[in-house]
Formats: sequence, structure tokens, C-alpha cells
Amino acid sequence: MKLMVLDGNSVINRAYYGVRALTTRDGFFTNAIYGFLNILEKLRADEKPDALCVAFDLKAPTFRHLKYDGYKATRHPMPDELAMQMPVMKDVLRAMRIPIFECEGWEADDVIGTIGKRCGHAGWDCVIVTGDRDSLQLIDEHVTVKLVSSKLSQTVAVNYDPAKFREEYGFEPIHLIDLKALMGDSSDNIPGVAGVGPKTATQLLLDYGTLDGVYAHLDAVKEKLRAKLEQGRDSAYLSYDLATIRCEAPIEFSPEACLVQPYDEAALYELFARLEFTRLIARYGLHAPQETAENGMIDGVCTSEVVSDAARAETLAASFQKEHYVNLIAEPDLSAIAVNTDESGYYFCGDALESTKFMSTLFGVSVKKVTHDCKPLMRRLLEVGYPAESFIFDTALAAYDLDATQGSYDLDRVVTHLLGFEIGRADKDEVGEEAARVCNRLAEASAVAALYEALPEKLAQNGMEKLYYEIELPLCRVLAEMEYAGVKADQMALISFGNMLQSRIEAAQQTIFDFAGREFNINSTKQLGEILFDELGLPAGKKTKSGYSTNADVLEKLKGKHPIIEAILDYRAMTKLKSTYADGLVKQIADDGRIHTTFQNLVTATGRLSSTDPNLQNIPVRTELGSEIRRMFVPSDGCVFVDADYSQIELRVLAHIADDKTMQEAFRSGFDIHTATAAQVFGVEPEQVTPLMRRHAKAVNFGIVYGISEFSLSEDIGVTRKEARQYIDNYLAHYAGVRTYMHEIVEQAKRDGYVTTLFGRRRELPELKSSNFNIRSFGERVALNTPIQGTAADIIKLAMIRVDAALRRQKLKARLVLQVHDELIVECPVKEAEQVKKIVTAEMENVVQLKVPLLAEAKSGASWYEAK
Repeated sequence: MKLMVLDGNSVINRAYYGVRALTTRDGFFTNAIYGFLNILEKLRADEKPDALCVAFDLKAPTFRHLKYDGYKATRHPMPDELAMQMPVMKDVLRAMRIPIFECEGWEADDVIGTIGKRCGHAGWDCVIVTGDRDSLQLIDEHVTVKLVSSKLSQTVAVNYDPAKFREEYGFEPIHLIDLKALMGDSSDNIPGVAGVGPKTATQLLLDYGTLDGVYAHLDAVKEKLRAKLEQGRDSAYLSYDLATIRCEAPIEFSPEACLVQPYDEAALYELFARLEFTRLIARYGLHAPQETAENGMIDGVCTSEVVSDAARAETLAASFQKEHYVNLIAEPDLSAIAVNTDESGYYFCGDALESTKFMSTLFGVSVKKVTHDCKPLMRRLLEVGYPAESFIFDTALAAYDLDATQGSYDLDRVVTHLLGFEIGRADKDEVGEEAARVCNRLAEASAVAALYEALPEKLAQNGMEKLYYEIELPLCRVLAEMEYAGVKADQMALISFGNMLQSRIEAAQQTIFDFAGREFNINSTKQLGEILFDELGLPAGKKTKSGYSTNADVLEKLKGKHPIIEAILDYRAMTKLKSTYADGLVKQIADDGRIHTTFQNLVTATGRLSSTDPNLQNIPVRTELGSEIRRMFVPSDGCVFVDADYSQIELRVLAHIADDKTMQEAFRSGFDIHTATAAQVFGVEPEQVTPLMRRHAKAVNFGIVYGISEFSLSEDIGVTRKEARQYIDNYLAHYAGVRTYMHEIVEQAKRDGYVTTLFGRRRELPELKSSNFNIRSFGERVALNTPIQGTAADIIKLAMIRVDAALRRQKLKARLVLQVHDELIVECPVKEAEQVKKIVTAEMENVVQLKVPLLAEAKSGASWYEAK
């Protein structure tokens, strides 16, 4: 039998620092609890213990504090954001029926040691989970330690048994106490012997076995070390006492009392719902108490009408025209549609969905509809030839606008997060698969109705009505049309380009082998590291157990030291181009010869659109070879692309928001902003600015928007940190309005807990409340950037709506096909090109009136490359 005991303080501390700041709607921090539960779940899966418990420290001083005033005196107090989570974490453990052990006057280490010892006496094995190496002294034939740590935001664990400990330390686990006695422990402020470090202490124990053995053989120790040991004798034995884990804590414990038990599901659901752990509710299979599910969603909908008859469906669709609106949920493939009205619920399927009259009426302009995530539904309707009109509210989009940091906006999560209850679900094992499907779709339509009752008011309270109704909601139709239209790709050109890349890749590979003197797997980091740093003798960074790092940053710093480096960088660039773009894009070409990307409008925290399946916003532009990919995107026969791009929109937004008069004057005069900045930063006349100076000034201009540090700037442009600091100081001295903005926006964000764009988009910033410097610094950078980047995102979205409307008003055949950050691409007949350029430019430049002019430049061409 096996018991697993967790060092609660150690694990939750690592969880707190390893998981980004998470809060509930009312500002309660939850990241430590969430991280703890994820760690616990993985541990249980790995170890499969028969019994489980958790030990915690109490605030009261222990016998060690009484023995030594300095014990743990250097430790920082627990952050408030973590301290508030501790009692709730214990409530969660109690709901999971996991015993908690604490003992006043004793540390959790002592409680854990006592548990381990009693497990051994009872013939049980004990696994101790901790991040504290002190517990390694407890290892014996029955006790192992699972030492957890965080690497790259991932929790990793190393299992220590007696053999593993001896392999690492060279002596028995119990003598870890002797080691601490000699070398001390800075984390616990255990003094040890002054001047004796880990290496010396370890060698002393290897030579003499124990602390007593060391002091019994002082005559054999070198004079200088002997003096330190003699002077530090009292400190060493005090440290021995402080480092010893006592295994006789007065706790009532037996391993049988800790056997794994079923959760108290009602209590756990209540806690998870309060903590807004929607994913964990689903993962743990929890459900709201029955009365909540019945009263909230299911009653009344399972008795609603299932409609498969086309004539009946057409009659109902006509009646929906008289409703103020209907709430609607559709299967992605339109194989079923659930509609909720004020009075009834309807589930349409079968022949009803084959009726063109029914579908055209339901999705036409005369029936107002509320749904959850309307854009994919609109796209599907367009694909099958039906209208996609009069979607008056999208509950997913509203939830995103209210809090863009949630990450997921599926209906269940939104209902739990914003309404505080769960959608009742029918069990297919109880009512049958088809009946369950009907009930569940109708329940979802009812959930949409409940959300629509609450969300418009929330948008109004947050000042988001203009953002939602004038930008976000109208944009859905534009995006659906763009996705449906797609963009034509030259398949044969892509294949030919891929073949050319393959030839170059093979040539680069041979060049690398020639420089290396032998063949090896270039894609193996381990083998490449051995070639570069062991065999060719290039300067290496730190070597880890897995070998040397050979990432792009490392290789960039080695450029010029050996020609193999340039060959490797070329090889990697061409391999990436071939796999991701040349080969990858061919697979994405649909039967109509076009690539239909998906524009994600519920993803980024700043409001920017992203593109997936494939990502067309990430087509390379910085290298000539990468830019060639854009040649493969071509307009339809007889058409051209018109590509319009905003000029420095984020800096123009910064000039407006910061109300920086100097920057505004530069933009109004039409003077190049990067040249103007370079002249000020480097203290020269504008005509003396070199291309290098301008590039550095450009990095400063855009870096300031992102709250760049002197270190990051120095890395970006290849100067010293001192020079980078001087550039930033000169910049802020010249642009005093920007300097004031940077200070005031962070202070405002700390006061309000959020920042907004010019259009009312809000970004909550719980990170600013953190006592962790790195988390807080991240929050400050976000506070600086979000009003700028978010406003720019809002402007481009509004421009898309205006451009689309203008093209329709003019009854042109031109249509938007792509949006890439600050760039819009329109496909149009050749004869419309000049008119379209004027329309697009005018709409983009006049979409909003700032204190500086917005500028857009439009070009046309027979490919994306030529138009750009």
C-alpha cells in the first residue's frame, strides 16, 4: 500500500509563481489553487496512491524559532495574493476529502517526517511530494521523495530513493543533516560554518562520514579550514539541530484514515463555481445541484416541439417574423437547429432543414436572431447558399468584449463565468442518444436566452455599447464573407517553389556536412551542439543534461565566427519555408483553388484579429526568399489585388492618446517620424541621420509602445545597455507627452484595475496587484501597450466595415479577401482598381478623427507580392 503526502506550502508556492495571475470577476486571485490542483491531478495519475494527505505550516512560531531567533528571518512574507488563497485551498481539499495535517509549534516538514515514519512502521510505502530538499533526509526503504520544481512554466519532478540520493550526493540520506550543519541553508537562514560551502562540506562528509566524524578528525584537516571549523563548532551543532526534521509531531494519523475517498461533489462544485473553474468542473465531471439544473435550464425544453416536417417548419419560421427576436443554436454542419422564443422551444431537423423557404426565412432579414458565436454559422450559411442576416446579438462576442483574457468562450464556460450556474445536460444513457441531443441543444438555446437578458446591460455598464454594436458585431458578417471568399493560391507555383527549396536545402545540408567534416542529423539539437561546441570549438553557452542550446539566439551570436553558422541558419530558414508554407499551403487549397483561412475574433487580449488554418497573417516578409511566398497568392482571372496599408498607425495613436505636441507636429508636417526621432536621440541634424540611426530610432519608437527595457533594446539593436538607456532617456526627454502618458496610464491602471482603448475596449489587469515583480512588470507593460495596440486594432476593424460597405454602395465587384494587421487586401476587376484604391484609402484615412492624420497607401498588382 502506498500513501502520498504533499508539502502543501511548498507545492502551492510553486503553483502560485508558476501560473499566470488568474482572478474571478470580483478580483479574487485563484492561480495558486488552480496550479495546485493541476499538479495534484498529475501526481495522482503518476503515482496512483492508495492514500493521500496534505501537510501545511501554521503561522505560530516553532521550536526552531525559539532555539534560534534568526531562523527563517530572511524569508519574505507570503504575498497577499497567495495568502488569500490558502484557506480556500484547504476548503477545496476538504471537499475532495483529502485529509489535512497541521500542528502548532511544528513545521510541515516535521509533520511529513512523522507521517513517513508511521507509514514505515505500518508497512506502508510513503511518497513525499515537496519542492524542499530538506525532506531528502527522510528517505529510507519505505520513504521516497518526489522533488518538484518549475522549468519553463512546466512542473517537473525527480524521484529520490536511497540509490538515487547516494548517486547524487555520495552518502546516505540521513547525512543531509550533517551537510546542512556544515554549509548552512540560506533559504532557512541556518548559519552553518562560516566559509564552508557545499563543495567543501560534501568532501568533509565523504572523508569523515558525519559532523561528529569531522570534529573528531580536525587534526587531519588543512589549517585554514580547521580554523573555520573550530571557530564555527557551536554554530555547526546548532545548525544540526535546526536542520533535523523531527518525526514525533503529536498528530492523530494512520495511513488507513487517508485512503482515497469519493469527492463531496456538491461542495466541490460550489467551490469551483465560485472560483470560476469552468474547465475543472467539466474535467472532474461535476454538476450543479439538481434543483439548479432543473430550474435553470432543462425543465420545459425537453417537452418542446421537435420539428422535422418542412411545412410545419415554414409556418413556424413565418411566425418568428412577428417575434422581437429568437434565440438560436445550430449544429456546425446545420444538421439541427434549436430555437427558443418567449413561449416555446423548437428543435428543427430532417426534412425541415431541406426546406429552402424555411432556411431562407429563418436566416433572412425579417427574423432577428440571438446566438452564440455567429461568425462560423454565417460562413456555413454562405457556403450552402442561404442568407446570413439580422444577427442582432452574439453572446460569445459580448463575453469576449467584457473580458478578453478568458481564453475560451464556449457556451458552457460563458454561462458559468457570467451567470454563475451550469447548463443542465440530459444523460444519453438515461434518455437515449437522440433525446439527449434534442434536450441539450434546446438547453443551449435557453442558455443563450439567459445570457441575452444579462449581457447587454453589462456592456452598457462598462461603456462598451459603441464598441460592440458599431464594430464587433457588424465585423462578424464582413469576416464571414472574407472567409467564404478565400484567396486564390497558385498551386503549381507553390509546388515548384517547394521543389526549388528542397534543392537548396540539400545543398545547404552538404555544405554543413563539409564544414563539420562528417554527416550528422542537423535537426538534432544534441548532435548539432556536439559538432559546433565540442568538435569545432565554438564558444558555447551553459551545457545542460540534454546538451547545448542551439536556438536562433545562440546561432545569431555566433555569426562570423565560423561559416557553418550561416549555412545552418539558411538551412533552418529554408526548411521552415518549405514545411510550413510551400508544402503546408498546398494542403490548404480547397477544391475551388482558394485558401479559406479562419479569422479569429475571440482570441487576442488586445482585440486584434488573428488567422488560423492556415495563418495568413504570418507569411514571411523580412527575407527576399520568404517574401516570394506572396507571389503565390494571386487574384482571380481578370482581377488584381489592391493592397492598402496604414502608415505607422500605432505611433499615430500614441501621439493622439499621449497628446504629445512634438510627435503630433512631426506627423502633421509629414516629416518622417523615425528620422525626427533619430535626430533627437543621437543629437544630430535630420539631414545627418544615417540609415543605421534611423533603424535604431525605429526600434526605440516601436519599443516604447511596448514598454521596452534597456536590456531588450540593447539586444534588439546590438548596443550596450548603457547606450540603450541613453537612447530611451533622450527619447523621453524629447517626447515629454509620451513620458507623462507612460507614468499616468500605469497609475490609472493600478487605481482602476484596467485600461481602455479609445473605443471602450477594456483589458483587466490583475497582474498589477501582484507582489511578484515579474508579474507586476508584465502588467505595467500591458497597461502601456493595450490602449495603443487595442485602439489600432479597433480602427482597422472599423475600417474593414467601412470599406466593405463602401464597395457595396458603389455596386462594385471588388471584395475584401485578407486582413493582415494594419493591411487590407481587396480583390477586384482590373477596370475597378483605380476606383477601389481611392475608396479604400479614403475610408481608412477618415474612419476616425485623431489629433494627427491617419495615412494609408494603396497599390495594385497581379499578386500579393506585386501589390505590396
